[in-house]
Amino acid sequence: MPMFARWRAERELQRKTSEFVAALFAEPAESDVAWLAQAATRGDVDHARWELRYARRALGLIAAQRDALDDRTASIVAKEISDAYVRDRHIAAGMLETAERQFNARLSAYKDGLEARGGAPTPVRMGQTLFAFAGGTFKGQDANILRAGDLLAQYLTEANSALRAAFGAAELPENIAPSKASRTVGQ
Repeated sequence: MPMFARWRAERELQRKTSEFVAALFAEPAESDVAWLAQAATRGDVDHARWELRYARRALGLIAAQRDALDDRTASIVAKEISDAYVRDRHIAAGMLETAERQFNARLSAYKDGLEARGGAPTPVRMGQTLFAFAGGTFKGQDANILRAGDLLAQYLTEANSALRAAFGAAELPENIAPSKASRTVGQ
């Protein structure tokens, strides 16, 4: 690829990545923050807000890992998230390493919650994960856990929509089922 074309392609990829990550850095709804603060963080609104920020960003990176059309997308998104943390005005001076460590812990836990098979249904596992990080108590499938699971499912759906909006959606011929597409490529 000629140098100018490569440069243009890299700039376009960076633009798409920035667009996607900006969607992941959207602030959570105040009503959701207030609910989580009341239900799980013993009134700590800042803690509730951070848990919802971490959840949206982690689920966005998971969406990029699972659903992006290009295998490179997830690593580029991860780097952009890391760079965005450096610029994040919500992170106090000297707390960047802590914020990154907390994000990584949540990323791992949410990924495990989505990949687990058996046990509680996925929305319950995800809701319990949010409550565990928020410091709340939970019993099985109570209304708060179900609401948390629904909220996280909404975040994942929004992340997938933002991913498609930024990077495009897969386009398959109408006569080929998605499960058979990989077998027909190159034939």
